[in-house]
Amino acid sequence: MARKKRKVPGINSSSTADIAFILLIFFLITTSMDTDRGLARRLPPPPDPAAKQDDNIKVKERNVLQVRLNANNELMCGSEYISIKQLKAKAKEFVANPNDDPNLPEKHVENIPLLGGDVMITKMHVISVQNDVGTSYQAYIDVQNELIAAYNELRNELGKARFGKEYAECDEDQQKAIRTYFPQKISEAEPKKYGGK
Repeated sequence: MARKKRKVPGINSSSTADIAFILLIFFLITTSMDTDRGLARRLPPPPDPAAKQDDNIKVKERNVLQVRLNANNELMCGSEYISIKQLKAKAKEFVANPNDDPNLPEKHVENIPLLGGDVMITKMHVISVQNDVGTSYQAYIDVQNELIAAYNELRNELGKARFGKEYAECDEDQQKAIRTYFPQKISEAEPKKYGGK
């Protein structure tokens, strides 16, 4: 007598889609994704159409450090060409004005209780960055990094001198006092055509 071949039972796949969906959600929730971080810049608010426009606002020349990049990625700071490695030191000297140089930003009295009351700071300073339309993105980022590093070093030095720790380790009130002493003022000007390439 011939035996009948038994059929192998099929695998029930009705819940496969549900399992795949649950696994997908699990991996999305537990996986950390790298997020790109941009440059920390505060843009000016849009002009109020009802407000009267005052185009005659003048900033003293000594309070502005002009930083320009041409199409050949050559860096001009003030009236001289410098290398990218020299920019941080120039920016630190400009922002701090340690010797009250008459060619660097003027100092004003500011009351910062955590830093001993009335202190002289260069609160009116501005670092104006302008690049050529042909400037490479890497050169632009390098300039931004050096300027931010200058502020970070100044803040760390002040934190160590006054509170015995770096800026990032200070509490919120101490950080606010340090930011008041060294406010970050970097202005982005519209790219222009300086020449080069």
